[in-house]
Amino acid sequence: MAQRPFIPVIVGTDLNAYHMSASFHEEFGVKPYLLGQLNLGFTHYSNIIEHIKLIDHLHEAENFVQALIDYHHEINPGDTPLLLVGTSDEYVRLIIENQVTLSKYYVFNVLTEDLLNQLTNKERFYQLAAEHGLSVPETTVYQMGDAIDFEIPHFPVIVKPSNSVLYNAHPFPGKEKVYRLNNMDEVTSTIQQIEAGGYPGKLLIQEYIEGDDTYNFDSVLYLNQDSQAQFVSFGQVALQEHEATAVGNYTAIVSRYNRPLMEQLKAFLEDIHYTGFANFDMKYDQRTDTYKVFEVNVRQGRSSYYVTQMGYNLTRYLVQDVIHHESGECTFIQAENLFTVVPKSILRDYIHNEDVRREALSLIKAGKWGNPLFYKGDHSFLRKLYLAVRQYRYRAKYKNAKW
Repeated sequence: MAQRPFIPVIVGTDLNAYHMSASFHEEFGVKPYLLGQLNLGFTHYSNIIEHIKLIDHLHEAENFVQALIDYHHEINPGDTPLLLVGTSDEYVRLIIENQVTLSKYYVFNVLTEDLLNQLTNKERFYQLAAEHGLSVPETTVYQMGDAIDFEIPHFPVIVKPSNSVLYNAHPFPGKEKVYRLNNMDEVTSTIQQIEAGGYPGKLLIQEYIEGDDTYNFDSVLYLNQDSQAQFVSFGQVALQEHEATAVGNYTAIVSRYNRPLMEQLKAFLEDIHYTGFANFDMKYDQRTDTYKVFEVNVRQGRSSYYVTQMGYNLTRYLVQDVIHHESGECTFIQAENLFTVVPKSILRDYIHNEDVRREALSLIKAGKWGNPLFYKGDHSFLRKLYLAVRQYRYRAKYKNAKW
C-alpha cells in the first residue's frame, strides 16, 4: 500500500523543534515548516527546514490560532494533510485548548483539555500518580498569599511552581526554574520574591532526594489515538544543564531498560486514557530503592531524540497513527546508546559518577552515541559555525554554573 504524503508543521524554533525536524527528515526525507516567535540558531541556519515563519506574541491565544490558520493558507497543501507538532508547554496547551478549531486545518494527536489540566497541576498529578501505584516525592503545597506558618522537618528542600505555564508568564529578577533551599529563612525569602514577581498560584515544597545528575531518569512514550502505548523508553541522565534557569534540561542520557517500571508507566497512562507523546522525569531514591516521579511533560522533551537515536524514530509512530491510522504492539525499547548535546570534554569533566562517566566514554569509543545537533543530513555551513561557537561556550557555562 502506498504511503500517504503529509507535511509536518512544527510550532517552535528551539532545540526540541530541531530534533523533531531532524527526525522527520531522517525518517521520511521531508522538510518541515516551522512557526515560532524567535529566530534561534538551532533552526535558523538549518537546510532541513522548508520554511520558518515568525509571529510576535505567538504564545497569546488569539494570535496563535489565527497564525496557524494563516499558515495553512500560506502553505496551501490542497488535499495533503498538515501534521501539527508542538514543542513547548505553552504551544501544546494552546493546541489542546483550540483543537476543535485547529482540527479543521491540521491533523494531530493530543490529550483532552481536562486531562491536561490534571497533569500539569502538579498537586493533582501527584494524587493521580499515587492512586496508580507510582512513587512520588513527599510534598507540601503552599498557596501564594497565605501565611508562611508551616514547618519543614528536613532540609534541603526543592521549591517549584505547581503551575509551570502560569509561572513562566511572570518574569522577575533572580527567577529560577527550581530552587534548592537549605533553611526556613531561605524558603521564606524565596516565597516573598516569587510573590513580588506576580505569580499567583501554588508552590510545591518537596523533599530533596540526594544524588547527582545521574540519579535522574527519563522515560518517553507515545500513545495512539486509542490510548494504546506504541513504545516506552527508559534512560539514565548522565548530565543536565547546571544553570539555575535551565536545571531539568538534560544534556546527556545513557539508555537503560527497566521493564517493571516501564510497564508501570505504560499502565498509568493507558488507565487515564492519555493520547500523544509523554515524557516522565524521575529521580532514584536510594533510601527506598524507588524511582520517584516528579512530573510528566505532555509532549516529547528536548532530549527525547535519544529514542530516535536508538532506531525508534519518534515521528514514525506519530505518522503511522495519525496519517495512516495504523498501530502495533508496544515496544519496550532496549539498546546501548549515549545521547549528548555537549562536547565529549564536558562529559569527561562534569559527570561525577565514575561508573556512568566511564560507560559514556566507552559508548563514544564504540560508536554507540550521537549528538543530534550535528545531524549528518543538515549541510548548512553557517549552522556548523553557530554550533562550533555554542559548543565552545559550554565549558564556560558549566564552569560558572551555581546549581
